[in-house]
Amino acid sequence: MSDFLRSYLTVGIFGLAGVALVAVFLGLGRIFRPSNPTEQKLTSYESGVDPTGDMWSQANIRYYVFALLFVMFDVEAVFIFPWATRLEFYKMFGLIEMAIFIYILLLGLLYAWRKGMLRWV
Repeated sequence: MSDFLRSYLTVGIFGLAGVALVAVFLGLGRIFRPSNPTEQKLTSYESGVDPTGDMWSQANIRYYVFALLFVMFDVEAVFIFPWATRLEFYKMFGLIEMAIFIYILLLGLLYAWRKGMLRWV
């Protein structure tokens, strides 16, 4: 057997061992845990408020768009931090690339602002 295939065999063995360990520990937890279901334990928990209705409610799509915009600009910060720490290595090329990156994100922010997506209603 070649070293190439042996390395894949090692990864496969460790993968199977990991899956087996997870299965064993979940099985042990199921066997040894106490089980005393009551009606109170099986009800839905809504932040300390008694659940009412049929548990189905629609959320406004603006909240999801607002969250996606937050994630977009959070990811921007993740990309800017390493760039800022190595700015002297990247020199003018890195500065121009980051300016383009920030400009594209700024266009997205202006678009969302003009569409009224940033108003919290």
